[in-house]
Amino acid sequence: MQRNRLDGLQVAIIVFNYFEQVEMTSPRQALEQAGAQVTLISPNPGPLTAMNHDVDKGDTFPVDMSLDQANPNDFDALMVPGGTVNADNLRIQPKAQSFAKQFDSAGKPIAAICHAPWLLVSAGLVKGRTLTSWPTLQDDIRNAGRN
Repeated sequence: MQRNRLDGLQVAIIVFNYFEQVEMTSPRQALEQAGAQVTLISPNPGPLTAMNHDVDKGDTFPVDMSLDQANPNDFDALMVPGGTVNADNLRIQPKAQSFAKQFDSAGKPIAAICHAPWLLVSAGLVKGRTLTSWPTLQDDIRNAGRN
């Protein structure tokens, strides 16, 4: 029997609402296919509506766990999908910032896709780091002290 590379790992995906659908569903599918257990977490009770290219409404998704209930110690990695509305709302949530900070403090991986680095900027997690992002975030990331 072949063991998947991520068997037994717990991955938190944090979103607000109006996240970019493909930026959540494709990585989620890849993580699950590699053996990870994935939990969709949100400060919004849901169901959550996705977006397709920030223009068209996408599918709806149930929230697996509220952000109030989520404990970063129960997860091995954090993934944050983009979408401008989602990222802009997440970045101003103190609990979302704290959640990301706890992953960083524990040295756990954080994947931030497209506009998602806004959460890392607002949480003070980019100083001295090299990140990728959507081009319109470059000034925010640079001004927050990235390399």
